[in-house]
Amino acid sequence: MAASRPALIALTALAPVSWGTTYAVTTELLPPDRPLFTGLMRALPAGLLLLGLARVLPRGAWWWKAAVLGALNIGAFFPLLFLSAYRLPGGMAAVVGSVGPLLVVGLSALLLGQRPTLRSVLTGLVAAFGVSLVVLRAAGALDALGVLAALASTASMSTGTVLTKRWGRPEGVGPLALTGWQLTAGGLLIAPLALLVEGAPPALDGRAVSGYLYLALANTAVAYWLWFRGIGRLSATQVTFLGPLSPLTAAVVGWAALGEALTPVQVAGMALAFGATVAGQLAPRTTGRGRSFRSAERNGRKDSMDVTVPALRR
Repeated sequence: MAASRPALIALTALAPVSWGTTYAVTTELLPPDRPLFTGLMRALPAGLLLLGLARVLPRGAWWWKAAVLGALNIGAFFPLLFLSAYRLPGGMAAVVGSVGPLLVVGLSALLLGQRPTLRSVLTGLVAAFGVSLVVLRAAGALDALGVLAALASTASMSTGTVLTKRWGRPEGVGPLALTGWQLTAGGLLIAPLALLVEGAPPALDGRAVSGYLYLALANTAVAYWLWFRGIGRLSATQVTFLGPLSPLTAAVVGWAALGEALTPVQVAGMALAFGATVAGQLAPRTTGRGRSFRSAERNGRKDSMDVTVPALRR
């Protein structure tokens, strides 16, 4: 039996919650200054594991579609995200990333025929403002390359989310296989870049191995499967409005596990961002040309990506 809509949203939300633990795991368990190697260890082992479980390879046009989605959602997103985090002060990279919902609203209008609403735009602005209150620290000189990398990483993931929604999945292929294709393609894209920029892999102790296992299994394989599964059953806008849960989780983990203080301003920002996340799930479930989630349920097709604009199905 398929999950109810609230349960589906809650399960999808576990993905950004898991991603919010990445910073703590990276700083406490992993070798320093190896962001590309860390991205590689997150993506490629997880992708190969899911490929082995699904036992399905792309066919026809899905070879290039899987490569494009893997590059956007993983292969380009991971390195750009790490680059921005290293070059920008405080949580500026997270603030730039928090405009992702607004980008998805715009891209959904272009590619999915879903008209942006005033509520979705205002909700996106409130979410970005709330995240900025949570993660921004004392200002420092902004690095132009860092800002461009942050914008590019956000645009990459936003575009990948909307294209994943538009292209759907091939007949008979589930979200497990689709996730495996993208993680493998993204990992293969990162591998030569990591070798070229960072050199040979570092020596790993027990703490690093446990950290990489967590990142590859829970933080990537399971989290991205839940994410792409959610994209298949919810609107792209609804899914992307769950994104602010990642920096909010990072702040809570920093407070609870790393002894970092939370100021009243940060708590207020968390309330704003979380409220915007909830509001993002209350968007109408139909567009002028699309079909609703409930309609898809009645037709017994909850596992398909066929809840987008019919004219764009392929």
